[in-house]
Amino acid sequence: MNKPRFFLFVAALWAVTLILPACGITAPQHNEGYADLESMGLLDTDNVMTISIGPTLLRFAAAHIDDDPETKALLKDLDGVRIRIYEIERNSHKVAARINGMQKKLQSNGWEPVMLVRDEGEETHMLVKFSEDRILGLTLLTMDEDSEVVVINLMGEIRPQSFSNVMVALDVDNDNARKVQVANVN
Repeated sequence: MNKPRFFLFVAALWAVTLILPACGITAPQHNEGYADLESMGLLDTDNVMTISIGPTLLRFAAAHIDDDPETKALLKDLDGVRIRIYEIERNSHKVAARINGMQKKLQSNGWEPVMLVRDEGEETHMLVKFSEDRILGLTLLTMDEDSEVVVINLMGEIRPQSFSNVMVALDVDNDNARKVQVANVN
């Protein structure tokens, strides 16, 4: 690629990077339910998937769901969904420490732990961002110590009656639901 084309390509890429967040295609960082999440560590993990969906795509999806009114309502209420999946390549104890640090940082930023699930080498933290009587965001931090980390951040007004749909969408089965503990807030 010659220099003028390369600079044109870089300028176009830069413009798209500035425009996409503003048009609602990607999850909005200015949303109150946005969780400032760090990387799991470049040397210890491989980021195999990153998804950021904003209100425009969520409303589009909701408009095309006719047979499931509960999911349709959930999608309409959300302003953003961010999902990151990491494969653990080495030092799972360091990755676990990062998850614990991330969970503590979220708590210091007003997120409240509401659930902790521990099951045979897996650990899942669920934190919620409240404002008065509304839920503005939900964040899940899940680690299987031998293989992967999944980080999910839902932004928007989440109604408590939608939690069962969220749990189904996140594939939390009944056996794991029995092992749920109320998270310790200290």
